[in-house]
Amino acid sequence: MTSPLSPSTFDTPFEGDLSEDLDLALRLADAADAASMSRFDAADLEVRVKADATHVTEADLATERAIRAILEQERPRDAVFGEEFGTSGESARQWIIDPIDGTANYLKGIPMWTTLIALAIDGVPRVGVASQPAIGRRWWAAAGLGAWTNSPTGESRRLSVSRVDSIADSSVSFQSIGQWRDAGKLDALERLTSSVWRDRGYGDTWPYMLLAEGRLELVAEFGVREYDIAALVPIVTEAGGRFTSFDGDDSVSDRSALATNRVLHSAFLNLLHSA
Repeated sequence: MTSPLSPSTFDTPFEGDLSEDLDLALRLADAADAASMSRFDAADLEVRVKADATHVTEADLATERAIRAILEQERPRDAVFGEEFGTSGESARQWIIDPIDGTANYLKGIPMWTTLIALAIDGVPRVGVASQPAIGRRWWAAAGLGAWTNSPTGESRRLSVSRVDSIADSSVSFQSIGQWRDAGKLDALERLTSSVWRDRGYGDTWPYMLLAEGRLELVAEFGVREYDIAALVPIVTEAGGRFTSFDGDDSVSDRSALATNRVLHSAFLNLLHSA
């Protein structure tokens, strides 16, 4: 399948007002949260294994259906690409959905899972929402409108990446050793973890949000699909960060992602690819 995301840089400016699209994305997240939380930690949750050996639950399906139902009403001309129901429609505007990123956590009753909703325009993610209702957190962004999160008091707080400018002072998330091993990058992981102040494998969406909040300086992983990262791109970049593939390309066609606080992006790429 051709990637729905353009190889054009994720940093390209956008001319226009995305506030209505962002408002819609937040309402989609509200509907998704209601669908996913209604079955979270249910003793009789229905789970099956897909052809790619990953799990899908009834909640994954119900959550994507809830999002698609609203889009069909309010954006009938827009295309939709979701993890569970594939692609529908053809348009320069495409909504990209991962109903539950972290299904393995969801089915085990672990609250670290996320609904990801993005709007890509001409192949570039311009609007992104990441919602973690089990812990009451949400992050959102749109090109030109900044990146935001909800505070414990309910107020919105603008996000900004860290200003750390030394790899030795950096805190990073490598997601999982297995990913790096399967990608043949264990030597690069060893160089990375030996060079930074702190390394952890937080997993899935959360470390990207920690990066946008200024709490990490790098997140890198392999085996990602477009619906895994499209919503994250605007949040990271609007917070001032940089988002590329592991090789530094403005694309995820090679199924990898590398996000940083921008100031250290080139330095991390050099470290990871040094012989």
